[in-house]
Amino acid sequence: MLYKRLRYRTMGDRALLVELGNEIHATVNQAVRALFITLEKHPIPGVTDVVPTYRSLLITYNPLAISLTTLQVEIARARKRVKPGDLPEPGKFEIPVCYGGRYGPDLEWVARYTGMTPEEVVHLHTGSTYQVFMIGFTPGHPYIAELPEALFTPRRETPRSHVPRGSVGVGTKQTVIYPFESPGGMHILGRTPWVLFDPNRSPPTLLNMGDRVRFFPIQEEEMGCWKTRNPWKS
Repeated sequence: MLYKRLRYRTMGDRALLVELGNEIHATVNQAVRALFITLEKHPIPGVTDVVPTYRSLLITYNPLAISLTTLQVEIARARKRVKPGDLPEPGKFEIPVCYGGRYGPDLEWVARYTGMTPEEVVHLHTGSTYQVFMIGFTPGHPYIAELPEALFTPRRETPRSHVPRGSVGVGTKQTVIYPFESPGGMHILGRTPWVLFDPNRSPPTLLNMGDRVRFFPIQEEEMGCWKTRNPWKS
C-alpha cells in the first residue's frame, strides 16, 4: 500500500528513513524512484546522501546545516514537486543466462519444490519482464521483482559462503544477479557472462532502479561469445 503521507523514522542523529509504503510493490517502488530522482535534481542543502530501497529512502544529513524539522518539510515539498512525466525512461535489458548444470546448481531443487520440470522453470523465469526495484548488498547487485507466483520459493536454509560472479538466483518473490563472488542465500538457477559493475564507468552499475529486465537462455558453449559483447550504453 502506498501511503498518502510520508512516514519518518529517525536513524540516529544524522539520518532519516522516509517510508512511502508498507510492501514490495511496483507502485510503491515507482514512487520511491520518483522522489529519489526529484531529490537528485533539486538537492536539499545539508543532505549528504540519499539511498533508495524497495519502499523507502534513507537520507543522511548534517544536523549542523539543517534541522530535522526543516528536513522533513523540504522532503514533503519535494514530493509535491514530483511530476511522473518528467522522469527518465527506464533502461531495457535482455540478459543472457546459462541455466542448470555447473552454472545452476539449484535448478533441480527449484523444479522439485515448485512441482515443475527444470525446463518449465527456465521457461517461466524467462517468460516475464521484470523491474529492478533497488541496488544493494554489494555494488551493482540488483533486486528484481516480481517473479511469477509459481516460482516463489523460500531462501536457502543455509546460505552459501561463495556464490560465483554472474550467478542468477531466486528467493521469495525476487530474482537477483550477483555482480561479484560473495555469500548468498538465493537458489541459483544459472549464470550470466555479463559484467554488472565497472568502476571505470559512470554510472558504474549496468542496471539501475526502475530498469526493465528480461532473461533469455543460452548454451554453455555460448558463454564466451556473450562475455565479449558490450551491454553497456555508450
